[in-house]
Amino acid sequence: MGQRIALVTGANRGLGCSTALALAKRGLNVVVACRGGAEAGAGTVRQIQDAGGDAIAVRLDIGDIASFAAFTTGLVDALRARWGADTLDVLVNNAGIGLFGTLADVTPEEFDALVGTNFRGTFFLIQALAPHLADGGRVINVSTSLTRHVSPGTSVYSASKAAVEALSRSLAAELGPRGIRVNAVAPGPSATDFNGGAMRDNSDLRGTLAERTALGRVGHPEEIGDAIAALASEEMRWITAERIEVSGGALL
Repeated sequence: MGQRIALVTGANRGLGCSTALALAKRGLNVVVACRGGAEAGAGTVRQIQDAGGDAIAVRLDIGDIASFAAFTTGLVDALRARWGADTLDVLVNNAGIGLFGTLADVTPEEFDALVGTNFRGTFFLIQALAPHLADGGRVINVSTSLTRHVSPGTSVYSASKAAVEALSRSLAAELGPRGIRVNAVAPGPSATDFNGGAMRDNSDLRGTLAERTALGRVGHPEEIGDAIAALASEEMRWITAERIEVSGGALL
């Protein structure tokens, strides 16, 4: 059996980058997928290679499902050229957008962008790549702790991620006969560049949330990436159709 291969969407920065690095440290070859393609993903690829792993960067916009057929063809060609492989072993659907607004303020365009990217894009990417997932593979969809607790102005974003969680459970049953495990990981408040880096850069916000978190602080991107990589491992082989929150006990 050759070395396992993972594809991580939105892997040029934030949680996606941390996840790609965590998977590489566990011996997987990594496809860094992001809207900016090879140029945008070069930093993540370099970090993986500097640590002794191997990676390539490819362009993928999950909001553009019309591009998925050509993307899939190009991906298979790239896997064969780089690693002599025809299939992926791990698919991490991390890419998404966050647009926030109250009931009165959300526009139809914002609604469609959120649902179209976070849910529609995730669904159709899994559809496109499922034939190229190895039997016994893993699909890990990134959700949010906001599907459990609430925060003003997050209704549409949270609903798009709740849809991803429901999708994960259904596809776990559908893909289970092939030995493919499908789970959702729900990060809690983390100091990343998401939402303009609000959590990373606002010490008052971090302090407020730390006071309401069992472990007394917000999360770090590496902690989310490590959890996703652990879920992709053989040690977690009997877990599927689950939502696993990685939040340090936030807002209990």
